Amino acid sequence: MGARVARLFRNFNLENRVHREIGKAKPEVAPRHLTHIDPVQSTEVTEINDAIHKRNDPLLGLLKSVYVESKDPTEAPKEITEENVEERRPLKFSLPGDPYGIVEITDVPKGKLSIVEALKALNNHKNAPQTWTLDKVAQEYSLDLRDTKALLEHFIPFEVKIIPPKTKDDAKQIKDT
Repeated sequence: MGARVARLFRNFNLENRVHREIGKAKPEVAPRHLTHIDPVQSTEVTEINDAIHKRNDPLLGLLKSVYVESKDPTEAPKEITEENVEERRPLKFSLPGDPYGIVEITDVPKGKLSIVEALKALNNHKNAPQTWTLDKVAQEYSLDLRDTKALLEHFIPFEVKIIPPKTKDDAKQIKDT
């Protein structure tokens, strides 16, 4: 209903408003800045402009004789060596089953953590900071001490608090009047 009313007001007396707008005097254009171009400079500019746009056959012939052939370098296949295998470590903790249809990873690179391992390390440090010290967490998960310190400083695992429901004695009830 509101759209109909708005359309009525929008279209009301439309022709008269259009003729009034068309009949208004147009605003004048701002005056241009006068330029003083010497005739000598003007001829130099046109000569340079003509020289730029003129066809130069010797240069065009040289350009046509240029042929560029390029090939992408072939990348040698990476071989799996014992060094690459040593750079990875087996996963310490993982979620049970096959969550969300994601293929479960079995190992992670040294110096990195999976999300489950990060949460486990944070929770262990939070619950027992004397046993799970900075050095022990770094050694357990093959992490750099600086990264471990930043992890334990700046990330805090969630705290789940279950609030028991109120009993009838504690709850305030609205009484009929």
